[in-house]
Amino acid sequence: MSVPLYGRGSFLGRPRQSPLAPVPHTARQRALTHMAASILLDYPTTENLAKYPVVAGALAELPAPIASRLRGYLDHAEQVGPDQLSQEYVTTFDLKRKCTLYLSYFLTGDTRKRGMALVSFVEAYRAAGFELDANELPDYLPVVLEFSAVGDAELAGVLLSSNREGLEVLREALGSTASPWGQVVEAVTCTLPHVSGAVRERVLDIISGGPPIEMVGLDGRGQQQTELTSVSVGGERR
Repeated sequence: MSVPLYGRGSFLGRPRQSPLAPVPHTARQRALTHMAASILLDYPTTENLAKYPVVAGALAELPAPIASRLRGYLDHAEQVGPDQLSQEYVTTFDLKRKCTLYLSYFLTGDTRKRGMALVSFVEAYRAAGFELDANELPDYLPVVLEFSAVGDAELAGVLLSSNREGLEVLREALGSTASPWGQVVEAVTCTLPHVSGAVRERVLDIISGGPPIEMVGLDGRGQQQTELTSVSVGGERR
């Protein structure tokens, strides 16, 4: 018998941020924002860094609250240079569970439900005629945002809405460390609808207790055994 539990103790500490209000935008501006964020949230390879000037050139087309956030990240990237930026990326996203870019992790954690959640992403991509690179997990945020920008915006909107808790927890985590990538995630959330009260409550629960974990089996006294199921948070992307 599998019993999903929520991690004990504080996952992020006390919430520091309130949900951002949506910023009025057109469908094209949403696509530009999501494509820009897809590039900026991915690992800063030489190939990816070469796209930064293109992103910078598109900022003039975006609403000021969105453009200023993306500009803030680009200014930081230019200031620190490629080597330090790469180090900061690894420290932020590869070494901190609370800052994972794999959206379904926040709601499903290391449980069997994660596999089902990943299937829902794959099915959405296939419904729109897209096949995901085998080296990447389907809930990787840059992939979802690219799908929103150049694929099926409506289906991508469903994926983002159903994983809004993950986005909000990620935004809180990045904001708590003053990460420059926090501005990029904020730009994305500015293009999404208001956070409902129910979603906000779930976000606060995750901030407090962390994603679910799964204890496999119960002993004869009804106590959880200590064997854990394992679903990798990460995936190949470099």
